Amino acid sequence: MDKIDTMRAFSSVVQEGSFSKAADKLKLSPQLVSKYVSQLEAHLQTRLLNRTTRRVSTTEAGISYFERCQQVLIDIEDMENSLGKLHQQPSGVLRISAPTSFGMHHLPKLLVDFHRQYPLVEVDLQLSDRKVDIIEEGLDMALRIGELKSSSFVAKKIAPIRLVICASPDYLAINGIPKTPSELVNHDFLRYSFSENSNIFSKFNIKASDIKFRSHFCADNGDLLVNLAIEGGGITIQPTFITGKPLAEGNLQTILDDYEPDSMGLYVVYAHRRHLASKVRCFIDFIEHYFGTPPYWDNY
Repeated sequence: MDKIDTMRAFSSVVQEGSFSKAADKLKLSPQLVSKYVSQLEAHLQTRLLNRTTRRVSTTEAGISYFERCQQVLIDIEDMENSLGKLHQQPSGVLRISAPTSFGMHHLPKLLVDFHRQYPLVEVDLQLSDRKVDIIEEGLDMALRIGELKSSSFVAKKIAPIRLVICASPDYLAINGIPKTPSELVNHDFLRYSFSENSNIFSKFNIKASDIKFRSHFCADNGDLLVNLAIEGGGITIQPTFITGKPLAEGNLQTILDDYEPDSMGLYVVYAHRRHLASKVRCFIDFIEHYFGTPPYWDNY
């Protein structure tokens, strides 16, 4: 008994609702499809389908097995596609959206290295901190930072993203170093416009709404806010992929280290798991381990 053939036959019967339609789809005889399903049930010692002269229905065990079976068949297809494409050079235009600051700091070397390995792939990179619609804007994928909500898209985590609270040594020398979040009320806060900062201290049972931030600057770009902080403009909360270098050079210093916000994630998001174009699959595989564990920007 070939388990893969029996799983394919069973899945097709469930999807098509009959043995004859499943047989047409698989280009097999209805008798052979029925034999495969019977062999699978005998092997599992469980009835998966209820058969009558008019219809085929799935048992509770059959529903559970079908869900697992589908994932196994998808994984096998992905593996076969990946192996088959080892001998095919990916090509075409790869359209990617990425956050502005992350793209500016950490994608140039990656893209050059990717091009050296896959010279026939042309990358069209669009930098934006807004949440783009992959389908509507004709993108192959997007890099996103945050805690992603459930959706129909596939999201693969690439790296953790640490957030630190920081300011320039000169600013802190003049205004003092806050010891608790409540003391931030006495400081200038450099606010990122795409973040509400509503849950930054939630793990310490401190509501951000209880802290009356004094904010004179708001911007939609993290690099600008970090530069404002370096110039003594105030305190900001930014990821280490932006702040790592100025921290290492002493132009910024972290504060409230005991209250560091929860880390987020860098994800690659794409629309479908099945039938991925080789250019998309190759980029996902390429970026998955590129930044290291922990990512190199945390080694400041």
